[in-house]
Amino acid sequence: MFTLLIIIIVLAFIFDYINGFHDAANSIATIVSTKVLTPFQAVLWAAFFNFAAFFISKYIFKEFGIGNTVAKWVHAEFITLEVLLAGIVAAIVWNLFTWWFGIPSSSSHTLMGGFVGAALANAKGLSVAGVDVINYAKVVPTFLFIFFAPLIGMIIAFFITIFIVHLCKRSNPYKAENWFKKLQLVSSAAFSLGHGGNDAQKVMGIIGAAIIFYEKNTKGVNMNFNEFVVAYPWVPFTSFLCIGVGTMSGGWKIVKTMGTKITKVTPLEGVAAETAGAITLFLTEHFKIPVSTTHTITGSIIGVGATKRLSAVRWGVTVNLLWAWILTIPISAAIAAIVFYIIKLFV
Repeated sequence: MFTLLIIIIVLAFIFDYINGFHDAANSIATIVSTKVLTPFQAVLWAAFFNFAAFFISKYIFKEFGIGNTVAKWVHAEFITLEVLLAGIVAAIVWNLFTWWFGIPSSSSHTLMGGFVGAALANAKGLSVAGVDVINYAKVVPTFLFIFFAPLIGMIIAFFITIFIVHLCKRSNPYKAENWFKKLQLVSSAAFSLGHGGNDAQKVMGIIGAAIIFYEKNTKGVNMNFNEFVVAYPWVPFTSFLCIGVGTMSGGWKIVKTMGTKITKVTPLEGVAAETAGAITLFLTEHFKIPVSTTHTITGSIIGVGATKRLSAVRWGVTVNLLWAWILTIPISAAIAAIVFYIIKLFV
């Protein structure tokens, strides 16, 4: 059992790293497309603030609420190390697949699909009459924010853009652009903080569920998530570190989609999109709802584009992204179920 636990922890940190380079585009797409920073400078900038988010979560929010939510997506009686292993393997497979094809899918929903799919596969081999496997109180808000996160980001970005344009309508265009290029450093840093605080905790949730299961079944110790964080402080620290290192690796195919294919972004619009994305991420962290940073920044960029005219948004690209978002959970769940059955043949 200990060997299986170590494998899960290692794979979870690998997923965290993959999540970092998969989602690097979210933090740096606009800042690269507007040529405020070179790609290399941008990933260093984003990676630093991804890791710095650890201190925001620990000392300002004073908890890792999103990690706690992830750990409870499935009721405890249906969580085993085999379920967690299958879920994390499925999430890695789908994340790499979407990265390879430049599709900005959600690491959050990949992980949720994998975790839930493996648990459902496990439940078929258990007596579950009248018992729900899925913790709907935790899963439903996460699912709904597939749609709400980009919508909130879009609305906030729309109004921020209109406000800024109205405020600066008499400004010298050249001076204004230079100012917004400087402000993009601030807005991208804020978004990277939100990204780190949201996404690093998802891996914490999976590792937490694994360690809590292990402690109960080998030592008879009943531990809740907050007690796990106190007992294993290296887990949150390493989770934030891994996502920062992953961000430094970049995900250039997705940068191109996010930075140029949805709509053309100026420095002013980059500030509006990143600020709207950051506000959305900090709000959802406050309410302990894991959301997709990919969905959030995509919605924000669409909101910015819509202020010019609706035709400024390349809706064909947007519809394709929406399909990828909708399919992520069921495909991840199916992969996880298959992986779970394979694992059970050997374990």
